[in-house]
Amino acid sequence: MFDKVLVCNRGEIAVRIIRACRQLGLATVAVYSAADRDSMPVRLADEAVCIGPGPAAQSYLNIPAILYACAKTGAQALHPGYGLLSEDADFAEICADTGITFIGPPATAIRAMGDKTAARTIMRQAGVPTPPGDGLPLEDLDQARQQAAEIGYPVIVKAAAGGGGRGMRIVPEAADLPGAFAEVRSTARKIFLDDRIYLEKFIAGARHVEFQVLGDSHGHIVHLGERDCSIQRRQQKVVEESPSTVIDARLREQMGAAAVLGAQAVDYTSAGTMEFLVDSSGRFYFMEMNPRIQVEHPVTEMLTGIDLVSWMIRIAAGERLSFGQRDVRMSGHALQVRVTAEDPAAGWQGACGALTSFTPPGGPRVRVDTHAYPGYTVPPYYDSLLAKVIVHGDDREHAIRLMDCALAEFDCSGLSTTIGFHRDLLRHPVFRAGTHRLDFLERYMRPGGQLTA
Repeated sequence: MFDKVLVCNRGEIAVRIIRACRQLGLATVAVYSAADRDSMPVRLADEAVCIGPGPAAQSYLNIPAILYACAKTGAQALHPGYGLLSEDADFAEICADTGITFIGPPATAIRAMGDKTAARTIMRQAGVPTPPGDGLPLEDLDQARQQAAEIGYPVIVKAAAGGGGRGMRIVPEAADLPGAFAEVRSTARKIFLDDRIYLEKFIAGARHVEFQVLGDSHGHIVHLGERDCSIQRRQQKVVEESPSTVIDARLREQMGAAAVLGAQAVDYTSAGTMEFLVDSSGRFYFMEMNPRIQVEHPVTEMLTGIDLVSWMIRIAAGERLSFGQRDVRMSGHALQVRVTAEDPAAGWQGACGALTSFTPPGGPRVRVDTHAYPGYTVPPYYDSLLAKVIVHGDDREHAIRLMDCALAEFDCSGLSTTIGFHRDLLRHPVFRAGTHRLDFLERYMRPGGQLTA
């Protein structure tokens, strides 16, 4: 086991990683931008190194500065968290070449899963169901028209190098295809520097259900059950829970087996997530694999009692998993909401500035992962996540009640937040019934931020 870990991220995930390292007896190094000088990770880490000014491109994405911080502090391992450099295969390779342990999957797996067309081919060959369509890059609009006509509308056009909900557009009918084709290709070129795009059948009325996988370097891979992430806004997750209301024991077994099969196909190690769409008939289709820790990983931790971040570190140090698939037990119901500095009533406009008060909720079965504190100044350069509130109930109804109580006592002022929106969502009859689909917010949310029945 190495004895010092550099945390190559910021915000709540950096705090989460630092705490996991402490519990394993490891020293930590926080890297930070000038805008995050007074951040919680800097306060908690044993050492801290400034790696640049506020903009992420000049700091948290500055690979030479990060490697210098490793050399300066003697950190032998690096945890990338999520976002930023976590899915950069070149960065993972650079770490390996310089003798730094990358706490995550191998670069080969990151690269394979980062290319959506390659990932789709790998999964199909492994026997994992994929949506109709060959998934190969499109040469031109005429080819797109031909493929769309063959599989039938609606279809969805995607960037081969896309991710995070960007670089995709749903095409309801043939007249919409030229605009979608041009828009996605332009987005792919500008954002991902890769203009390859493809299309596949759009699974209407679907649920987004992902399976957590965990693999060691000795050939052992298990799944830790599912998370339902069907409450989304513009392909960005808002609420996550487990178990899913549309998954029964038989389907869970099938999807879990497919998730493990897919991970085995790329010799996966560390924590990762296999994401699927489940249609109204109970058929499921591979969507993508996220080769990193997820924002919503606490849902699985609450349900199984397995510390995913700790196991990422232990696996990177060469440890074997101490449990097998039969040992994984899930109990009760876990629910997570993301509290962000956004105003749903103003078109989800983001906010930055100082928090005049910040007192998270507490009590039995309530967990809050956050980097914020009273007086904390939210910088303008990064995402708007302030905190994740996670609860663990005896069943779904109990979890919803626990969450509502937790949000009611969450004192956060100075900036607009999504706390009120989440409380309204918890009361919505469709969400309470567990019958919501991916189009929930499009169907029930009005321009002023109100949810209607």
